[in-house]
Amino acid sequence: MNIEDAVQEQIRVIKRGTVELIEEQELKQKLRESIQKNKPLRIKVGFDPTAPDIHLGHVVLLNKLKQFQDLGHTVYFIIGDFTGMIGDPSGRDKMRTPLSEKEVKENAETYKNQVFKILNHEKTVVLYNSEWCSKLSAKEIIKLSSKMTVARMLERNDFDKRFKSNIPICIHEFLYPLLQAYDSVHIEADVEMGGTDQRFNLLVGRTLQKDYGQKPQIVINMPLLEGLDGVRKMSKSLGNYIGITESPEEIYGKIMSISDELMWKYYELLSEKDMQEVENMKENLHPKEAKSILALEIVKKFYSMKEAEKAKQYFDTMFVFRETPQEIETAEIKSEEDVWICRLLKNIGLCSSTSEARRLIESGAVKIDDKRVGDIDKHLSPGIEFTIRVGKKRIKKVRIFK
Repeated sequence: MNIEDAVQEQIRVIKRGTVELIEEQELKQKLRESIQKNKPLRIKVGFDPTAPDIHLGHVVLLNKLKQFQDLGHTVYFIIGDFTGMIGDPSGRDKMRTPLSEKEVKENAETYKNQVFKILNHEKTVVLYNSEWCSKLSAKEIIKLSSKMTVARMLERNDFDKRFKSNIPICIHEFLYPLLQAYDSVHIEADVEMGGTDQRFNLLVGRTLQKDYGQKPQIVINMPLLEGLDGVRKMSKSLGNYIGITESPEEIYGKIMSISDELMWKYYELLSEKDMQEVENMKENLHPKEAKSILALEIVKKFYSMKEAEKAKQYFDTMFVFRETPQEIETAEIKSEEDVWICRLLKNIGLCSSTSEARRLIESGAVKIDDKRVGDIDKHLSPGIEFTIRVGKKRIKKVRIFK
C-alpha cells in the first residue's frame, strides 16, 4: 500500500462516528509525515477524575483512542488531577464544586486501573497534569492568562448564558480551558479528542500551541452518548449510565433496555464491527436479536464470552421465559434492630441512595417475594429470608440475622 492509500485508510477509520474533525487536510499531512518518518502521532485525551467509575459514555472516546493505537500511534492519557480541583465549566449552568485533592487522587487511581480494559498498555502514556501545572509560577500563570481575552472566553455558550443571566462566573473558571490547553503545549500533542461539549477547550489548545511556536493539534469531537433514557447524555449523576465495572448481568440487561433506535448509535460508537456489517444487520435482523449481539459484545469486552453468555442466559430466564433463576446473589445483613427498607436497598447495592430507594418504592418498582412494597417506612425484622426485586433487572436474596 502506498503512502496516500495508507493515509486514506487511516482517515476512514478515524472519521467513523466523529462529529467534527478540525482540520482534515492538516491531519492528512501529519499522517503522511508519521508514515514517512515511522514516527507515531501523539494522541491526547484528558479526563478529570470527577467520579470513581468509567461508564460507556467514556468508552466512546476510549474506543477511538484504541483505534489510533491499532493504527500505530501513541495515546497520551492525561489525568486532570490539577484541573479537576478547578472544575470543568463545560456544559454547566453554575460553578462546578471543586474536588478535594484526596477525592481527585482516589478517583484518578480508579480511572488508571479501568482504562486498560480497553487501551493497549504498551502504547499508552499516563500522565498527571499536576506534574507541570503545579510548577507554574504566578508570573507564568499571568503570562498564560494574557493569551486569551475575556471576550473570547464569553464566546463559549455556557459562560455566555451565565453572564446574560447574571449567574456568577469566578475568575478561576477562566483558567480551566487555558490550563487544559497548556497540557497540549507541554506534551506537544498532534491530535486531541473530546466530546462535543469540549470543543471550546480543544480549540484553545490549537490557539495556545500556535502562540508557543508549535504546530496546532488536530481537534476531533466525538458525540455525547445518550444514556438509558435515550434523551440526556450518559451520566452517573443522572442515573442513566452503564458502568464498565457493573456485573455482566447488569450490563447485558441495561443494553437490552435501550430503544431500538439508540441501539444503532451504540453500535457505531461502541462496537468493533465494520459499519457495513452493521448495515446488513439493520436490514436482516430483528432489533431484539441485534441488541443481544451488541450486549454480548460489550460484556465480552469487559469480562469474557463465557460471562457474556451467562448474562444472556440469566436475562432470558428472567425476562423471556419469565422464570426465577436458580442462582441469585445472596446478601446477608447483620442487625440487632429492624432494618429500614430504604437503607436495606442501598446497603445491598440495589440502589445508590436512600432517596433513590424512596423514589423506587413510590413508583411501585420494589417487590419482596413478588409482593409490591408500598410503604417507604417499612422495616424488616432480623431472622427472616426473602427475595427482593427492583424493577425487572435487579434481584437478590436477603437474609437478616442478629
